[in-house]
Amino acid sequence: MRNSFVVSMAVTLLGVTLASTSAYALSRFRFAGRSAGLYLFLLTQMFPATMLMLPLYVLMKNLHLLDTFAGLVVAYTATALPFCVWTMRGYYDTIPVELEQAALIDGCDPWAAFTKVTLPLAAPALAITALFSFMTAWQEFLVARVVISQQEMFTLPLGLESLAGQFQTEWANYAAGSLLVCVPVMALFVGLNRYIVGGLSLGGVKG
Repeated sequence: MRNSFVVSMAVTLLGVTLASTSAYALSRFRFAGRSAGLYLFLLTQMFPATMLMLPLYVLMKNLHLLDTFAGLVVAYTATALPFCVWTMRGYYDTIPVELEQAALIDGCDPWAAFTKVTLPLAAPALAITALFSFMTAWQEFLVARVVISQQEMFTLPLGLESLAGQFQTEWANYAAGSLLVCVPVMALFVGLNRYIVGGLSLGGVKG
């Protein structure tokens, strides 16, 4: 469970950081390749995960990231980022740019206006991004099976799979492990529920 928690928290922090900053740039600034980049994010979601297993393995092997938590973090963050960027970008579009302009007039620099004005207002979208990033890493099996082969580095889904023997399955341990997988996600969902409702509704106002 410790392995899954470490990987999931790293993916959550990295995903929220990258999505919040890149989505802000895509929402507020106009530059060459902006629209193409947004649609490229969507294009990556069209391919099933099984189709990416071979190139992912080759890439991780060339980068010497097999059997490392860093490899899992990179793979999971890349998987979750397109959805998170679109969610954050849609929510940023609902926040009036005049609020940032007023902060600039009051003496804030652009970074301070972003962190002290825009980012707090985007808390619902940040909650969705954090929840989705955490869930992506917490419950994923296929990528972990490709990247991790050492038993001591198994995440919870891999640990559950190892309980299924060839001739006999320890169903009691399997049920207990399944409960361990579900409880943290449910607790996180309940804790962030009030932000999630607002983020899903307001984030879809503008495209």
